[in-house]
Amino acid sequence: MNDTLQYVPDRRRWVTVLYAVAVFLYWMSLYLYVPTLPTYAQSKSPSLALVGTVLSMYGLLQALIRLPLGIVSDWLGKRKPFILAGFGLSALGAWMMGRAGGVNELIAGRAITGLAAGTWVPLVVIFSSLFPPQEAVRASAMLTLISSIGRVLATAVTGSLNDIGGYPLAFFLAAGAAVLAILVVLPTRDRPRPPHRPSWQSIGRLILRRDVLLPALLNAVMQYAIWTTTFGFMPILAEQLNATDVAKSMMVSMNLLVVTLGNLVATTIVNRIGARRLVQASFVIICAGIGGAALVANLPLLFVAQACIGLATGIGYPILMGMSIEHVSDAGRTTAMGLHQAVYAIGMFVGPWLSGMLADAVQIRPMFGITAAVTLTLGLLVSLWLQKTPSKQTQDVS
Repeated sequence: MNDTLQYVPDRRRWVTVLYAVAVFLYWMSLYLYVPTLPTYAQSKSPSLALVGTVLSMYGLLQALIRLPLGIVSDWLGKRKPFILAGFGLSALGAWMMGRAGGVNELIAGRAITGLAAGTWVPLVVIFSSLFPPQEAVRASAMLTLISSIGRVLATAVTGSLNDIGGYPLAFFLAAGAAVLAILVVLPTRDRPRPPHRPSWQSIGRLILRRDVLLPALLNAVMQYAIWTTTFGFMPILAEQLNATDVAKSMMVSMNLLVVTLGNLVATTIVNRIGARRLVQASFVIICAGIGGAALVANLPLLFVAQACIGLATGIGYPILMGMSIEHVSDAGRTTAMGLHQAVYAIGMFVGPWLSGMLADAVQIRPMFGITAAVTLTLGLLVSLWLQKTPSKQTQDVS
């Protein structure tokens, strides 16, 4: 029997509302401090390599935890304990960063929030289970909208919070939001499911599938670019152009709003233009945005460059995510999505980590130019290998 059928309608609506509120608070807790985290880290250490290390921990721990977390959750037949643990880790990581006396505490705190971000895997699954199978798309769209609103609002107020209470205030409020998320979810029940022992052979076959792996690798390249720029060193460049914390906050919020616009564009034209062409176009646009950021001489033009990066992300990210599971059977889609998220999280780690060391050697603007060239080259080359139609292998059951 499907989990959704075990809830009476009123109870299901109530649980859905509770999880919707928890998702909103969860993303608030992860993004309230993001716009000025790079400059906060720089205040603890002048080394851009160390700043990059702080920023990279978020992606590294996600890459390590997401696929194993999905497998273990299915294996044990439980989701809620992992969700509550993730909310708790988000609170702990934010609190540690707000209290950090040096860069090492920031590295540890950011790593803990990376573990917390892995909770998105069981959270998506448990929210979708509250809807009948035929409403899966509606559930996904609703969850994406809620998470987007949470991130936009969180990043919009960061600068104002810094003006009121300095850098630590945003971190402490983020910790509070995560604690509230725990309280919101506690009254719900985790429907028991029979444990599902993973088939390591099928997981291995899935990892090697070209139609699953190539979109994930392309998304890793895209995340490399995004976390080098938007969530990495763009705020530091903006500060060099005399941007206030409020302006940095608005820049990230604007980027996230344009990402949503890109999502709408991709949804509207993908069937007419084709997924592979849109993916290639997204890499051209993101290269233009990063390359432009390397050359701009004033803040308004930096906003334009940031908008280009957001538009490219909004177009490319959902298409690549959809392509990675398009030809995977229902039985293997959760694992395939966990794999996809784990692989692209590698880009979230490598981007700020490698770029921080490069920026220390050549400064931020030349590093952006190199990032643009690498992103465009890898994006276009790998996208040429994407198959227009699935081979016989891609139609096999995972």
